Amino acid sequence: MNGMSGTDGSWQGQVHGIVASLGDGRACIERKAVRDLVNTYLVRSLDTTALRFSLPVLLAAPAGASGPGSDGAVGVTIEAIKAAVPGERDLGPIAGAGTEHPVHCLPNVEPVTLIASRSAIGTDLWRPDPDNRIDDDGLHLVVRGALPYPGPPTPGSVGEVRERLGALVEALDRVVRRVPDRTLVAARALSVDQKALRRALPGMGLVAFIADGTRPARRFTRFRCHHRIAGPKEGVHIPFCCPRELDPVEVEVAGSGRTITGLGLRRREAFAVAGSNAEGKSTFLHAVIAGQDDHAAGDGREFLVSVDGVTRAEAGERYLAGADVSLFFHSLPPGVSGGPRAATGQGSGSLVMAHEIQTALRAASPLLILDEDRAATNLLVPGCLQSGEVTPLSTLLAVRREAFGETAILFAASSLDILIAQADRILQLTGHEARALDPGEFRRRLDAHLAEVREHLAARE
Repeated sequence: MNGMSGTDGSWQGQVHGIVASLGDGRACIERKAVRDLVNTYLVRSLDTTALRFSLPVLLAAPAGASGPGSDGAVGVTIEAIKAAVPGERDLGPIAGAGTEHPVHCLPNVEPVTLIASRSAIGTDLWRPDPDNRIDDDGLHLVVRGALPYPGPPTPGSVGEVRERLGALVEALDRVVRRVPDRTLVAARALSVDQKALRRALPGMGLVAFIADGTRPARRFTRFRCHHRIAGPKEGVHIPFCCPRELDPVEVEVAGSGRTITGLGLRRREAFAVAGSNAEGKSTFLHAVIAGQDDHAAGDGREFLVSVDGVTRAEAGERYLAGADVSLFFHSLPPGVSGGPRAATGQGSGSLVMAHEIQTALRAASPLLILDEDRAATNLLVPGCLQSGEVTPLSTLLAVRREAFGETAILFAASSLDILIAQADRILQLTGHEARALDPGEFRRRLDAHLAEVREHLAARE
């Protein structure tokens, strides 16, 4: 079996013999999938107190789980197994029950609402992926966990481990068979809905769709500490509702046949998310980025869908090698060699951000996301001390909109009024609720504000 040996004195050397006897025709070890020390192992933990294991298991796919959107059904099934661990004694090894440090197995039972992603987010957690899937052969699961260390392999200890793992495989089969067919069918339909909507967005002239009722705020945990894998916020959580002034769109989704309404972000537009501090602007941007993923029911972002290829640009000092910053910089600052089309040297926050924006434009990214909180503001708006050798984003949007091609720009801003004034549409978050700001009205308010500033300055002369 892929070169595994059963002749040495290690537990790994016993894997071949143990897995060969586990399960029957309905629930068994998927022997052709075995990859030694990758998805199939028995190894003593570093603290020497546990025997850690991984097994590629093949189960009969439950009715209602196969077909398009099966990753949604896999997600429901895995979560059902996790939820059953406390009550099913034979599932205990998944959570390291009985070991001295079961905390090491907590990633195996951490709840996950992400069912599909092109990114590597959450790969340490048990969720649908190429190894945990449904196909014509059945339900494939890679099951990991730990047993209390039974001592070196002897006929008695090997038999004990074989018995515990065999009971685990049988318990998996019992739990999977209990998942209601209607739950599996609904999970598949939701997955199909998201994938079909994502494919349909370009034909609708959109790069993202945020459905009414979306709940974008996140609850972070030790294991889900990134917004794309984090679960829904608990407690008060205000749902998104597209203001009528922002022209809500209506879409019919393919899997469930539902018709839903929400905000559509348009190709080529500049869209501002404005508001005061801690009103949910960055959370909104994070949710749009996560719209590239598919989510399970209850995540809150099930019908927030974005096209693939969303990019973001941020400020950050790092070394640049031949970076093109010519859209923003007409000459380079001291210490950076080359020219604006091929800058080399330690880049400042604004140089790095300029390079990231131009990289996204060169790649024809459908949607570019900028957040004032993570930006070089001197690259976004002009200032009276700014050199004429730098053209900020707000000026480019005013006089060189064609430079952005088909790329839509979504940005969050609180104090960058001059940039907000260049947006085609403005969403304001107040008390975490969405309202629309008319761009023309905002520009008039800004003009009046600047006139007042001029009067105050004149009074100081």
